[in-house]
Amino acid sequence: MAPQDLNRGVPGLEYFTPKHNANPGAPFPNAQQNVPTPTLFKPLTIRGTTLRNRILVAPMCQYSTAHEGPTTGALTDYHIATLGHYALKGAGLVFIEATGVQANGRISPNCPGLWTDAQIPALRRVSDFIRSQGAQSGIQLAHAGRKASTCAPWIAGEKTEGGKKKVSVKAGVDVGGWPDNVVGPMGGQEWAWDEKAADDESGGYWAPRALSTKDIEELVLDWANAAQRAVKAGIDVIEIHGAHGYLIHQFLSPVTNQRTDKYGGSFENRTRLLIEITEAIRKVIPDTMPLYLRISSTDWMEETEKGKSLGSWDVESSLRLAKLLPGLGVDLLDVSSGGNHPEQRINMFDSKDYQIRIASQIRRELKKENLSLFIGAVGLITEAEQARNIVEEGGAANAKTGDTEIAKEAEAAVKVTEAKDGNEPSADVVLVARQFMREPEWVLKVAWQLGLDVAWPNQFLRIRFPKL
Repeated sequence: MAPQDLNRGVPGLEYFTPKHNANPGAPFPNAQQNVPTPTLFKPLTIRGTTLRNRILVAPMCQYSTAHEGPTTGALTDYHIATLGHYALKGAGLVFIEATGVQANGRISPNCPGLWTDAQIPALRRVSDFIRSQGAQSGIQLAHAGRKASTCAPWIAGEKTEGGKKKVSVKAGVDVGGWPDNVVGPMGGQEWAWDEKAADDESGGYWAPRALSTKDIEELVLDWANAAQRAVKAGIDVIEIHGAHGYLIHQFLSPVTNQRTDKYGGSFENRTRLLIEITEAIRKVIPDTMPLYLRISSTDWMEETEKGKSLGSWDVESSLRLAKLLPGLGVDLLDVSSGGNHPEQRINMFDSKDYQIRIASQIRRELKKENLSLFIGAVGLITEAEQARNIVEEGGAANAKTGDTEIAKEAEAAVKVTEAKDGNEPSADVVLVARQFMREPEWVLKVAWQLGLDVAWPNQFLRIRFPKL
């Protein structure tokens, strides 16, 4: 056997990385398993792509691109090191974080963008590595709207307000911000996200200016142009970010959208921007390419005075929107919640299983009407406390170590995607974020706790967990 056949490289790359003997994170083909393969580890085909398992890395802001110079907004080796490692360790799909379709659509000056062709090569480099490890590469296209031009959270964390760490700090021109070009459905100081006065030192957000109809038309075009660049960069999946109080969510909710033109007022008008963006993207990407959408399924504002007087985006609104999505060419709805207003009555980082229940409700309603839309559950497996509230106390029956928390997380992940006792699963995929930052090998650990023999990357075979 020739030396090059002993350690084959992944073809089509300008550098060498070994081609794995078997796809990491996937059960060994034709292997004799001790347990039935849970749905969580079964492949899932969506349009022209097939996920090797149902565990997806959710987009996570890293605030790690240059804010000035020729590489502004371009991904770096940091993103290969982090995102590439999740792919290496078995995730089915790895999402690149919220990426601005316009320069003023970034959350911070150090967030990535895709508003120019100059940003394509760095994106392709990251995407190529993710794919070389057997995962799909995804990108979340976004516009922060009135939550734009803020500093990285660790900058805010260094500042205090009344003895407490600040949540947000405005990014001024001196650090690459754009205080005069923050935009939203509405304009004026009263529409700043935290609703604080311009001279209030505790304020962490700039006042937006209201987008004109012409601005919106350009925005829709820029979203489509960014999608085309993502295709050129070799991305497998595009997700539209319509959640967490960013621009699309701001248009969806009557709490933040009081416009009187065709983009405000009725449900049809408030969803118009999202629909136009979705249609524009679907026209310019391949028919074989999946299109995902992330929404906040509720503002969590129903019980507030503002929500009662203005109305809010709620679960019923999300259900109504979800029924439109298959006809628009959306393949998967990624169900999150909150983030649109500081008065929300739930902390979206401590939402336990509420989002799972909402995802399950949407999935059931769509099934009743024979509508085809995959559902993703997010925010459910990231904390041990959440896992404890999803599964029964006592841990997983198949746990072979004292690591009861990962066992509970494994059981929780299975429960969400598995049909049981005639009941439909809550979701088709799970999107996990912070737990991957803590444990990049989370997929491999979950499989082991479930008693499932999955492939490991070649370079890690010598330290793989023993077969159960």
